[in-house]
Amino acid sequence: MTRPIGLSALSVLDVTPANQITVAAEAGFSHVGLRLIPATPTEAVHNMIGDTPMVRECERRLKDTGVKCNDIEFPRMKPDTRVINLKAFLETGARLGAKHVLVAGNDPDFNRFADNFGEFCDLAAPFGMTCNIEPMPWCDCKSLKEADKLLRAVNRANAGVCVDPIHFDRNGDTYADIAALPAGSLHYMQFTDATAERPKDVEGLLYQARNYRLTPGTGGLDLVGLLQHMPKDIPVCIECCNDELALHKSPIERAKMYLEATKKLLKQAFPND
Repeated sequence: MTRPIGLSALSVLDVTPANQITVAAEAGFSHVGLRLIPATPTEAVHNMIGDTPMVRECERRLKDTGVKCNDIEFPRMKPDTRVINLKAFLETGARLGAKHVLVAGNDPDFNRFADNFGEFCDLAAPFGMTCNIEPMPWCDCKSLKEADKLLRAVNRANAGVCVDPIHFDRNGDTYADIAALPAGSLHYMQFTDATAERPKDVEGLLYQARNYRLTPGTGGLDLVGLLQHMPKDIPVCIECCNDELALHKSPIERAKMYLEATKKLLKQAFPND
């Protein structure tokens, strides 16, 4: 496997971070994404910052399996964010070998948001990490156009944007928006599928994104076209979560299914590779 393919935390959030690494290894992934900060108040908390038992176990399993940590999640840039408080988060990610950080923009004041994001990029730079904003339709940074504005405002070499197919479609983003992004700002992408019909309200968008994503290739998104408009060989991190599938398929079964489906789409997108 030449292109790195990672298993994002949301795909198997029903097991601990340490077990997510094991699932990724047994399913055949080269990389994994780890969620050190819960994205919602209802998620389980695994004490993933600092020298904790879970961090030490993750470190051991990464070493034993050979799986690499692609990215860590999920700090939010909010009005009350104090960037220096995220240093321990970055230190833990560096300890686990992470190369990228996924960030959400939840501050309606653009200038303050840009200042904090720029400061966060500066804090992450000594660890060799990129900081990647994920545009989501319910956040203050909703679209690729807004992400482009942010990246040009902060002007940091390690600032980037992470494209997620479900948000790309629901936002109404275009391939022209991808092409317009600053050179070198696409460090990795997420991968998933969804229904062709778009939810009509924020509640529906949130439900689909967190509970009803589809296996790549089984929904209505143009995943082949999206792959062809992204940088060649960009790492792909599969972020699928489906409550119904989780009822009758184990995390390893789901991960294997997602990986095989993604490989088929990559072959369709790049038949000569």
